Amino acid sequence: MDNEGGGADNYVTSVNCCTEGLFQVMKCFDITEGDEVILPTCHFVGTANAIADTGAKVVFCDVDDRSLNTTAKYIEEKITSRTKAVCILHYGGVPCELDEIVKLCEEKNLILIEDTATAVASLYKGQACGTFGQAGLWSFDAMKILVCGDGGMICLKDEKNFYKLKQNLYLGLLSQSGFSNSVDSKWWEFQIDTFGRRGIMNDISSAIGLVQLQKLPSFIEKRKHIAELYDSILSNVEWLKIPPKIEDYKTSSYYMYWIQTNAKEDRDTLATYLRKNDIYTTFRYYPLHWVDLYGQKSVKLNNAEEAAYRTLCLPIHQSLSDDEVEKICDLIIKYKE
Repeated sequence: MDNEGGGADNYVTSVNCCTEGLFQVMKCFDITEGDEVILPTCHFVGTANAIADTGAKVVFCDVDDRSLNTTAKYIEEKITSRTKAVCILHYGGVPCELDEIVKLCEEKNLILIEDTATAVASLYKGQACGTFGQAGLWSFDAMKILVCGDGGMICLKDEKNFYKLKQNLYLGLLSQSGFSNSVDSKWWEFQIDTFGRRGIMNDISSAIGLVQLQKLPSFIEKRKHIAELYDSILSNVEWLKIPPKIEDYKTSSYYMYWIQTNAKEDRDTLATYLRKNDIYTTFRYYPLHWVDLYGQKSVKLNNAEEAAYRTLCLPIHQSLSDDEVEKICDLIIKYKE
């Protein structure tokens, strides 16, 4: 699953996990102490950790309270003279409004990194999410749609950065050693030019991924069916909201299906009620500015905070049957009866 061709102006390689890829990408772009990287607060903790690990400051921005995607408006509010990059997330597999975000980053000369972990098959105006910025990353761990056991993919625009990435992913080696080296007369010798890590994907995970890739269209179609079934049953429930309608120019991966309760107190009690009935629900993603270690608890991000009190992610996966979806919906409806 390693393709240096990757399409026009794209250089693509596999990685042992998306989180490692995020750490590597930050290094590729020389993000360091004194820099700032803007990140929507409803985001995966590994992304914030990858930024903080460089010594740079993570600057959290707000999101739309219904889609939980950030926008150019919320990003622009956080730009300073120290801002070097923006890292967005396509929440639940639904693309952000990329035209405005790309334009803003170009105008402000900012690096755009797309965390596409939940958007493996998502398109914006026919173009794959993850290919709009200078870097895009996908995840293939056990919780995702295309599963390799663990693994990920990185897409970069710049060839020099890609060369640096490839070395950092494999111990900083300048050339291969061993049987695969058909050039050097003493093939056991090697040199490195950086203290790289070992972040490559193994052959077993790659083989699993190639088979999963063939099944991906059917996986997405099944998840779309489940989302539409949830919509049809829950759309008339007065005390909650279903996800916003997806615009025609966007293609979702249907990674998550979320509802939002009108009353804050209903979200937690509904989650507890469903769990007592053997239905596991959760909330993704807990606002990172509320995490003590990042030191930004005093920051107010109103939309994200409102969403964090009202949002509940329901089960959605390609093995879920219609009967199971209907059972979940019946329990949700009975919660208020």
